[in-house]
Amino acid sequence: MKKHSLPGGRTHQIQMGPCRWRVRGWVRLGVWTGVLIIAGAANARADKLDDFIEIQIQKRHIPGLSLAVIEDGRIIMAKGYGVCDKESSRPVTTSTLFLAGSVSKSVAALGALHLVDKGKLSLDTDVNTQLKTWKVPENEFTKTKKVTLRSILSHSAGLTVHGFPGYAVDEPHPTLVEILDGVKPANTPPIRVDLVPGSKLRYSGGGYTVMQQLIIDVTGEPFPNFMQECVLGPLAMTNSTYDQPLPESRSTAAATGYYGGDKAVPGRWHVYPEMAAAGLWTTASDLASFAIGIQRSLKAKSNPVISQSTTRQMVTDQGEMDGLGVFLLGKGETLRFVHNGRDEGFDAIMTGYALRGQGAVILINVNDDSGAIARILEAIAHEYQWPDFH
Repeated sequence: MKKHSLPGGRTHQIQMGPCRWRVRGWVRLGVWTGVLIIAGAANARADKLDDFIEIQIQKRHIPGLSLAVIEDGRIIMAKGYGVCDKESSRPVTTSTLFLAGSVSKSVAALGALHLVDKGKLSLDTDVNTQLKTWKVPENEFTKTKKVTLRSILSHSAGLTVHGFPGYAVDEPHPTLVEILDGVKPANTPPIRVDLVPGSKLRYSGGGYTVMQQLIIDVTGEPFPNFMQECVLGPLAMTNSTYDQPLPESRSTAAATGYYGGDKAVPGRWHVYPEMAAAGLWTTASDLASFAIGIQRSLKAKSNPVISQSTTRQMVTDQGEMDGLGVFLLGKGETLRFVHNGRDEGFDAIMTGYALRGQGAVILINVNDDSGAIARILEAIAHEYQWPDFH
């Protein structure tokens, strides 16, 4: 077994052969027989996955899990497991909201690339030319190289602050500018350039927070509104929102986050003003729709958000197998885009093959260090014969 690590979490994967399951010899009523065989195989796969997932959530004490599996460019399995919270024992459904952690970055990146397609942003110009409310402070590292949108999306801008812990629901929440400057009540340091932009890949949630301010300044809209209008709505991610704090009207649809065991996150979850980096509330099916949108765009099929050429840049290696808003694994026909995430009480992973209609999303409402998500992803890869899965 090979292992591959990603910032903010771990994915452990197994290599799969290139074989494909086929049904042959359909004659006369054989077409209907074939359909029945396929349906039976699909049910058998679902049953095996169900059994495996149930074992994992019980053995690893995972309160709730949301799953979506992509095959042939469509969602073929979407299901909730376990409970939203241990007090009420409300069951997880396909509509239950989970915090996506750093998977928020992939969806937010699509919003920025949408503005690139519209000619409102450029991938390769100094972001300070369009930042208005706040600007990246110039220093010795920015004398010859400037921070660009491409470098932000590929974690090579030299910007600081790896990630964000969020804020308790009942404590003061900083403004975006206070976060950028590290001014209280912000609980993270100032976001600054301390490496020459483009000189090194270093994961930076801080960079995506700069991007959030850039989008606000260019569009003149609140970030959640822009994302709803230009990304979430067009991709039919109907249950998703970047609203932070989560509106009271939607709180009953959200899972409670857990640190492990029976320890719930106080207030059920944290608030993330760093919306682009960590603030997406979503479902497994909605994130699967996002992945399918990328796959469709790469095949020159309808994608209302970005063009095929821009999507190709998104899944092009910018250095060290980092795309624009996603990490990359494999190459050619086995190229896969992936991002995982962790917020307080929530873990997530989203992955899809760039040129094949396969992929999966797994969301859980606990910070789990046992590798359960990785094992479930391995099981999906095995059942659906994902090629070169490593």
